[in-house]
Amino acid sequence: MTKKFWATAFTLTGTIIGAGILGLPYVFAKSGFFIGLFWLILLGFLILVVNLYIGEIGLRTPGTKHQLTGYAERYLGKAGSRIMFFAMAFGIYSALLAYLIGEGQSLSLLLTGGIKYAIFFGIGFWFMMAMLLRSGLKGLKKVETWGVITIIFLVVLIFLWYVPDINYENLTQVNVPNIFLPMGVILFALLGFTSIPELRMEIKGQEKSYKKAIILGLLVPIILYIIFSFTFIGILGSNVPEVATISLGKFVVILGIFTMLTSYFVLSFSFRDIFKYDFKSSKFTTFFWTCAFPLLLYLIVSYFDLLDFVQVLGIGGVISGGLTGILILIINKRAKKLGKRNPEFSIPINWFIIILISLVFVLGILAEFFL
Repeated sequence: MTKKFWATAFTLTGTIIGAGILGLPYVFAKSGFFIGLFWLILLGFLILVVNLYIGEIGLRTPGTKHQLTGYAERYLGKAGSRIMFFAMAFGIYSALLAYLIGEGQSLSLLLTGGIKYAIFFGIGFWFMMAMLLRSGLKGLKKVETWGVITIIFLVVLIFLWYVPDINYENLTQVNVPNIFLPMGVILFALLGFTSIPELRMEIKGQEKSYKKAIILGLLVPIILYIIFSFTFIGILGSNVPEVATISLGKFVVILGIFTMLTSYFVLSFSFRDIFKYDFKSSKFTTFFWTCAFPLLLYLIVSYFDLLDFVQVLGIGGVISGGLTGILILIINKRAKKLGKRNPEFSIPINWFIIILISLVFVLGILAEFFL
């Protein structure tokens, strides 16, 4: 495999692995490790199918500079584009908010021993990301490749370090009333829809490897999620905090910092492209909505203590993931008829598949708010 292939796959991996991984042990512990594992495998398979549908849409659409809103407008019209933008914006802002909350707490704990100064470190992290965003696609590749390698190394190292102390009885606990609790956080932890169009640009010239890059880009996070949740629940049982990495010392906190750093950058980069390529917005408008507004949202939520970490993950996962996923299914079906380019791969789709996957997404939304 070429360097471009690995960089492309790691872009998806880096987008997916973010704040979600830090919340997984908490919801797994509340429901039971094997219940969480069941949802992770099921939802992981469904998200993989949707990711491949996005990849196919991109290959059927002439030109590479598109985002999901652009695909929606091309195949579903203005109304479809507006709904897609809402779904994407909701998910991206939820993610960026979660990352700022998590990074603020993690950096404060790492450098001061507590989370008292979390908001100041959150602002500092935001400033660093805003500067890095200016480096463009070149910066994206560097952040993703080295960031993902660091994440893989740290997760494996933490597992090897703590595995002798794992209490396997902690992994057999089951809490049936919380059977649907993990769905929202797991959906959030698996989402990387917005980066697929970026992959299309990165893999240009090697489109035959696109499908494999998408598959690998998702499989790596799923494997790491299993190892990560297994380790923390095995050690801490039901005492896992919402931000898991703040529970096992400063070294483990570094893992959380890297996971959120890579995803924050790619999401901001992808969101910027919506305004740049799909909306043709001015530089000021693009800067405000991709950089300034997430900071404003973070300051408001932090000051008034409106939402906690896991709530942000769950709500963002089911609403954004559900709406975006359903729209992608419909877009793919339309693209098979209206696309003007022969794709390097094609995934079968029909209304039965669309309805079945959509029902799972709807169940996630209902579970988050009512179950």
